[in-house]
Amino acid sequence: MAKITKRVVDTAETGTKDYVIWDDELPGFGLRVFASGKRSYVIQYRSRGRSRRYTIGLHGVWTPETARREAKAQLGRVAHGDDPAEEREEDRKALTIKQLCEQYIADMEAGLILGKGGRPKKETTIATDVGRIRRHIIPLLGTRRVRDITKPDMNNLMKDIIAGKTRVTMKTEKLRGKAIVRGGRGTAIRTMGLLGGIFSYAVEAGVIEHNPTHGLRKPKYQVRDRRLSEAEYRVLGGILREAQESDHYRIHADILRLIALTGCRRGEIINLKWSDVDLEGSCLRLVDSKEGSSVRPVGLPVIEYLEDERKRRAGTYVFPGKGLDNAVGNFPQSWKKMFKDTPLWDVTPHVLRHSFASIANDLGFTEITIAALIGHAKGSVTSKYVHTLDSTLIMAADTVSGYVKALLEGVEFRRNTYTLDRQSRQSAIDDMLIEARPTTAV
Repeated sequence: MAKITKRVVDTAETGTKDYVIWDDELPGFGLRVFASGKRSYVIQYRSRGRSRRYTIGLHGVWTPETARREAKAQLGRVAHGDDPAEEREEDRKALTIKQLCEQYIADMEAGLILGKGGRPKKETTIATDVGRIRRHIIPLLGTRRVRDITKPDMNNLMKDIIAGKTRVTMKTEKLRGKAIVRGGRGTAIRTMGLLGGIFSYAVEAGVIEHNPTHGLRKPKYQVRDRRLSEAEYRVLGGILREAQESDHYRIHADILRLIALTGCRRGEIINLKWSDVDLEGSCLRLVDSKEGSSVRPVGLPVIEYLEDERKRRAGTYVFPGKGLDNAVGNFPQSWKKMFKDTPLWDVTPHVLRHSFASIANDLGFTEITIAALIGHAKGSVTSKYVHTLDSTLIMAADTVSGYVKALLEGVEFRRNTYTLDRQSRQSAIDDMLIEARPTTAV
């Protein structure tokens, strides 16, 4: 034993095996000499009845003097009950954000992560969540330890996503497919919501005690309140009629028309199956909508359209793609091209959905009725309990879809009395149609 000085370190000879020179002034402090010639400073101590060794660091990075000060500090912690070697081992094993996210994805795909209504997340939701995790969360935080993340880190992450720090264009698994990642306010809000769920998952798993996203101030959503005027509906009708004459755009024009007449979400119409259509019940019995299984009342114009299409189209989907058992593709690209260079260049399927609800409101229907028509959670009608719809809902669907149909066809519409009998329903709608007037431009 000897006091470890620079001279001792420099003159220490290497052997066939590693060995330790212990300091004679500070018990437990030593110099480890490796067979390779490297030297490192260590401390040896007992904790909970076990002998533990803690490596301070390599000579060169540490000097005998700085290593001695660090050894005193660590041995002082040991005297107070700490275990530096065990803490370092835990740090090395500490879960990173990337590892936590991969565990979350695995459990999500196994149906163990519950979404709305306590149901496992749908495949489309999982795909969206995985995209946000791999394109925003992991690139910005992946190497950080979960237990080290703080609320300021969350605030900085949100600002980075809003600023487009994760902006990139990448290839996807689809043939010639690509994903354009832009970031922005909406992406940041949704990503932080997802990350909050991931940290709640970590809290439940005992990885951390508190969720660092709690109390985080997030920007408000930019509410999309765009709706079509009556004149714009007439312009839309002209665009759809022109598109229906094209073999390429006809099926996409039919999808847009059905969204306009039902207020359904675009995915609900694109993926609509004939098994979801209840012609006798005047409704769509959607099994996998955003709100889960629900019954959506639809008006007579929709029923008549579906009856005609059922005679012409076979297969699983109302709007088939290539092959009878595939839904139609390329819808976003098609409707954007259809509206390009027209007064409706900024119209989206969501605008048609919002406009349907707005017209229902204009016609005096209650909020709960409108919610049932368009499938909001607060007005959702579940197929588990409902076999036949109330006549009020069918009347509402008839009235709103009839009104929209009249606008698309360039005629006026007035409300009238209503009866449940189908023939009377058609007569009532016919009575509401007034002599056609010339289509006006926006």
